[in-house]
Amino acid sequence: MLMTGAQYIESLRKLKTRVYMFGEQVENWVDHPIIRPSINCVAMTYELAGDPEYVDLMTAKSNLTGETVNRFSHLHQSTDDLRKKVKMQRLLGQKTASCFQRCVGMDAFNAIYSTTFETDKKYGTEYHKRFVEYLKFVQKNDLTIDGAMTDPKGDRSKSPSAQEDPDMFLRIVEKRADGIVVRGAKTHQTGSINSHEHLVMPTISMTEADKSYAVCFAVPSDADGIFMIYGRQSCDTRKMEEGADVDLGNKQFGGQEALVVFDDVFIPNDRIFLCEEWDFAGMLVERFAGYHRQSYGGCKVGVGDVIIGAAALAADYNGANKASHIKDKLIEMTHLNETLYCCGIACSAEGYPTEAGNYSIDMLLANVCKQNVTRFPYEIVRLAEDIAGGLMVTMPSEKDFKSKVKVGKNGETIGEVCNKYFKGSPIATTEERMRVLRFIENVALGTAAVGYRTESMHGAGSPQAQRIMIARQGNIEAKKELAKNIAGIKK
Repeated sequence: MLMTGAQYIESLRKLKTRVYMFGEQVENWVDHPIIRPSINCVAMTYELAGDPEYVDLMTAKSNLTGETVNRFSHLHQSTDDLRKKVKMQRLLGQKTASCFQRCVGMDAFNAIYSTTFETDKKYGTEYHKRFVEYLKFVQKNDLTIDGAMTDPKGDRSKSPSAQEDPDMFLRIVEKRADGIVVRGAKTHQTGSINSHEHLVMPTISMTEADKSYAVCFAVPSDADGIFMIYGRQSCDTRKMEEGADVDLGNKQFGGQEALVVFDDVFIPNDRIFLCEEWDFAGMLVERFAGYHRQSYGGCKVGVGDVIIGAAALAADYNGANKASHIKDKLIEMTHLNETLYCCGIACSAEGYPTEAGNYSIDMLLANVCKQNVTRFPYEIVRLAEDIAGGLMVTMPSEKDFKSKVKVGKNGETIGEVCNKYFKGSPIATTEERMRVLRFIENVALGTAAVGYRTESMHGAGSPQAQRIMIARQGNIEAKKELAKNIAGIKK
């Protein structure tokens, strides 16, 4: 049964998730002013699923149960599903201007589904059957799942088994008849605190020496031995200021990252989907990365739509909207943003069925999509900052604009002085001008940078990770043959 946004938020209150921030445990993390905006983002994925206007994008018919499920827990059954995924992500980016955090779980579902099928085919294991039952459970209860892949990695020059501290990659430390015990951590975990469960995967290809690190499993977020340390974001404590509003930029929504620690956590057999089959770790990593790189052609585009709108508003409020260079910059921003969307749609349209039956994207085009995402959002933000002007980062605080302290010879207050000298075009009030500038600051430099600018660089793998995959999949030898044939070269 599909939950509403309010029901989702209430479901989090039932969890006993251990959360730490600023060196202390956060007891009521659901209502914490720094955390709550990220919860609101996830809630939007539930709210839109119940809106008749968006039901076609936000929901799908499960191939496992025949029931209607949230698309975030769906296995892609066609290229149409893949395209709708990207369109759904763009929609949510437009609605939140931030990271809505459920993409990693959706991408993990599809990667694990096909990988477990092929693992079972080789080894006669039952991982695929277990995973199907687990996904039915997720769909039935409309859960949010954190797809947990990235390990701390320690010394990057060494493999998991060669690390001085073996916990730098999450690993199996004990095997029992009824399950396994794991130890380690997952870093940069998007929406981890807001998730009902974690779906853990290996982070790199493995050798046989690393087999204890080749593990995939599901576990409740509040399981014994799991705790999370909330990631610091620029300008985050503004949310804790009394009466904070204008200075927040994006008051209602925000992203979230955390370090998730697994301190000898027991995983029962029915929730284990890979256990020392090291030769399938690389397949799982590449498939998840491919799906997640496709995702960025949707979510970052939706946020980009809002940034372009904010830049255009800033130009209006500054009285500069008729300048030819402003119009040209907005055109360039739109061109870059739609190019990202083209990549997301293209790798979806060129998708194909896996052996398990769900659909994969075109891997080469997905990596090209993410490679562009490591560049274009930076230029989009640069142009937005250019249009906005320096006041975006030098304006006084919201409290100054509201201050009643008298400072002028004629009795003017600090607030009156600020409102006078920071007024722009008559089409907007000073506060409206400040609001749009603070929003651009938030996206470019503040807490929303996690969900847009900085995440565009490192989310779903660093730029070099995509270049490696592009090199593998670019098929240069075949291109040489094309040139030889046309040029008349026989050898």
